[in-house]
Amino acid sequence: MAFDFDVIVLGGGPGGYPAAIRSAQLGLKVACVERDRLGGICLNWGCIPTKALLKNAEIYHTMQVAPEEWGISYDNLRVDFTRVIKRSRDVSDRVVKGIEFLFRKNKVESIKGFGVLTGKNSIEVTGADGAKRTVTAKNIVLATGARARMLPNLKPDGKQVLSSTEAMIMDHIPESMTIIGAGAIGMEFAYFYKTFGTKVSVVEMMPNVLPIEDTEVSTEIEKIYKKQGYQLYTKTKVNSVKLEKKTTKVEIESADGKKQVLEAECVLVAIGVQGNTENIGLEKLGVKMTKGFVDVDEFMRVVGAAPGAQVDGIYAVGDVAGPPWLAHVATHEGIISAEHIAGHHPQPLDYDNIPGCTYCQPQVASVGMTERAAKEAGIEYKIGKFPFTALGKARAMGETEGFVKLIIGTKYDEILGAHIIGYEAAEMLEEIVIARAHGATGMSLTKTIHPHPTWSEAVMEAASVAEGEAIHL
Repeated sequence: MAFDFDVIVLGGGPGGYPAAIRSAQLGLKVACVERDRLGGICLNWGCIPTKALLKNAEIYHTMQVAPEEWGISYDNLRVDFTRVIKRSRDVSDRVVKGIEFLFRKNKVESIKGFGVLTGKNSIEVTGADGAKRTVTAKNIVLATGARARMLPNLKPDGKQVLSSTEAMIMDHIPESMTIIGAGAIGMEFAYFYKTFGTKVSVVEMMPNVLPIEDTEVSTEIEKIYKKQGYQLYTKTKVNSVKLEKKTTKVEIESADGKKQVLEAECVLVAIGVQGNTENIGLEKLGVKMTKGFVDVDEFMRVVGAAPGAQVDGIYAVGDVAGPPWLAHVATHEGIISAEHIAGHHPQPLDYDNIPGCTYCQPQVASVGMTERAAKEAGIEYKIGKFPFTALGKARAMGETEGFVKLIIGTKYDEILGAHIIGYEAAEMLEEIVIARAHGATGMSLTKTIHPHPTWSEAVMEAASVAEGEAIHL
């Protein structure tokens, strides 16, 4: 059978567009079907525009403390919130145009419309005008992503009820906001709006904010944020959300059964994501799914519903293929699928060495095992912890909150995990990710020369604490 393409990618986000580009680089004829703009949630409504917003907040905070901290005075500091939002959208637009250029450069055909699988080799695309077109390919890569999970009977309206999308394009700074969920998205928006003057309350069912992080890190950021006036409610569930004419009322209940009502101008729901798997034809193909996400093997091939079955020629990458829901994971999964389709032998992704970052200030970044995970696994370990108060670069920058914490195996000196809370945490983490990927030890980090003064020295210093060779602590 002759196909229109070697590969069709359904979805143009951070998993889909790399799969398309890499396939084209390997000599395959490729098309990408996308109903909206290329770049997916990450480039349009997630990673990139939110970081633009957070930079605005960081600058505003710096200006607020400038007279006392930096000796820089000014008059009439004010915020043009419309321009803050516009800058974020402009940044997103420029990045999306870059993806469009890369498609043209690599001869990837971009097909606009909503795609539905009509067979394991065919997709029916419905354009904005209702016109339908069927395209075929030897291989199909599903990269349809995920969307914000909402509470039952609660839909975003951009005014009183927000998902992360609506929170990025508000036309004013809310007087008050209740945020349900204290994961990365919830805490980033908490930092953004609190910095611009919103009274922020954050509700989290788990014992700590950023619950997947090391407990010591979560506890530290709670301490910092409570000192700054954030209202944080952990071990607390939401019983109900009531929308009134000019306010929202969220009834919460703590672990001891105490109930109270949080009243605010708006509610932001940040409780995770659900896969975009409905109405795209998966039911007809016998695809195995777990909790609404597509099951895949180590090369991102879709697993069949019957035991041991494989759905030949169909791959799934990124958020639609389940956790971890991170753009950089999606990108690598997309590349793996492309290389496997092209007959190469890609290395499966090491899901035990995935970096994760939260971009509030101070930032939080981690990789590998938490201390509680090491304890639960019965692994003997030692801790190397170095505070930024003892780091020269942090002192010079006026950013001394937080620390680097390394968890190192006692028997083999292997780096089991790393947890950083601090101003440049996200940028510091990659050294440890690379070290773990190449089998480095705590002692090898200690003995590797780091330039002075830098943030990265704190990694070396933390390792030296674990190895009993600390000089600056």
